[in-house]
Amino acid sequence: MEMKLKRICVFCGSSPGARPEYARAARELGALLARRGIGLVFGGGKVGLMGQLARAALDAGGEVIGVIPRDLYERKVAFSGLTDLRVVNTMHERKAMMAELADGFMALPGGLGTLEEIFEILTWAQLGMHQKPCGLIDIAGYFSSLLTFLDQVTREGFIDAGHRATILSAETPGDLLRQFENYQPVVADKAEWALGLTD
Repeated sequence: MEMKLKRICVFCGSSPGARPEYARAARELGALLARRGIGLVFGGGKVGLMGQLARAALDAGGEVIGVIPRDLYERKVAFSGLTDLRVVNTMHERKAMMAELADGFMALPGGLGTLEEIFEILTWAQLGMHQKPCGLIDIAGYFSSLLTFLDQVTREGFIDAGHRATILSAETPGDLLRQFENYQPVVADKAEWALGLTD
């Protein structure tokens, strides 16, 4: 059964990164979401991969909602001409609003902010706060060592195998979107697992 996705939140770098493949993937994802009638929720910036992603979605006729903290907005880094730009007071408010607006969460290559955002969303899923699909677009192997590390963390007993299975990944935006559309929420209770109450 195909999952209905109205909007997807994408976390990604405010820098373009060292490889041209990253910007190409951002543009590919933005255009793909627009063509599929799926709205984009993102961090609201006009720079780096964020700007490439949003521009491609807008150029393809898509809905694009940006959520940006006031201090960044006042530094003139916001993307103008979006479907909707929401200015919030803090980074915490930003993440909460992005989570509320989206039916799934993807990460393109990015730095500390991107990693922090996707891992907080994954933590919320682990705690049962949502059952929305979450995944990494592993462009040019960018996330491969991180995925290997997550497998190690699972083997070492700090992540349940069921929770690890909720972290999707693919090498292209299209492949990850197909996984999202076919996603079946994994029922895995963090508290029961930590207490050794699950099989």
